Amino acid sequence: MTETTLKPRHFASDNYAGICPEAWQAMAEANCGHAPAYGDDAWTARASDAIRDLFETGCEVFFTFNGTAANSLSLASVCQSYHSILCHETAHVETDECGAPEFFSNGTKVLLMGGEEGRVVPSEIERMVKKRSDVHYPKPKAVSITQSTELGTVYSVDQVKAVWAMCKKHGLKLHMDGARFANAVASLGVSPKEITWQAGVDVLCFGGTKNGMAVGEAVVFFNLELAKEFEFRCKQAGQLASKMRFLSAPWVGMLKDGAWLKHAGHANAMAALLEKELRAMPSLKILFPRQANAVFVELPPAKAKAVRDAGWRFYNFIGAGGCRLMCAWDTTEEDVKKLAWDIAAA
Repeated sequence: MTETTLKPRHFASDNYAGICPEAWQAMAEANCGHAPAYGDDAWTARASDAIRDLFETGCEVFFTFNGTAANSLSLASVCQSYHSILCHETAHVETDECGAPEFFSNGTKVLLMGGEEGRVVPSEIERMVKKRSDVHYPKPKAVSITQSTELGTVYSVDQVKAVWAMCKKHGLKLHMDGARFANAVASLGVSPKEITWQAGVDVLCFGGTKNGMAVGEAVVFFNLELAKEFEFRCKQAGQLASKMRFLSAPWVGMLKDGAWLKHAGHANAMAALLEKELRAMPSLKILFPRQANAVFVELPPAKAKAVRDAGWRFYNFIGAGGCRLMCAWDTTEEDVKKLAWDIAAA
């Protein structure tokens, strides 16, 4: 590919990025010859074992096409239709799933809580549980936390444990939407087990797409009881890939030599550089702490328009306001410098 055919990199979403080399290579290797269908292939077995090794525990692993399915089906496995799911008011399962959690759980209601910087706080969980106990109120059954959050922050180990303690107190299950779980791990510098099953997480939706894969998320059940018959949910929801090896093989490539963490760390580092560049501009306001690969900045409408007119793409409807600038596994320092220059010049 020549320089003139390269497409520009943007900051609207890490979904804009292409496939990273490790995932691409694994898919190419999986494409050599025939393999059993519907997950009975060696690649799917290897990927599942690799995830168990990563978390250092026995867990049940399933692969879905996207995060909406992963979140919605895993929450449906936790709840009955008369239950409710508690989450932060900016959580992806509330703001960006088009009602899928309610749909796939046959009517489970999503109830919203507040909390600074996009995080659920234990006191809010208790407030929602104790709010009502009559039969007219959808009984809270699960808490969903987003790691990293929709505002670019992360939950520390202690913060996850505090949420879990409140869940345990009231008999609730803990679900983690980990679309950017890799970025959170890279940010915290802890082992994956420390912020999942050792901190009380029952089920994790482990994101692959935003970390450099073409498509695919892993649903990881640490609570094995909740995984019973989950394969039937996947099939009914159209999430059982006939050529499953092309969803699972990239995980083998990503986990083999730690590429998943390397790419997440790079995206975080580019976001840190972008934050530094923007903080050097006195007229701009950074809205939330930059802890993963997203920077939220308040741009006056005229300036935002001028930056877009310069060819950049970014969102201003995600989170709690401002413009979200998202870095990906392939974002370069040059990309960051160019964007910062255009913002300053706008």
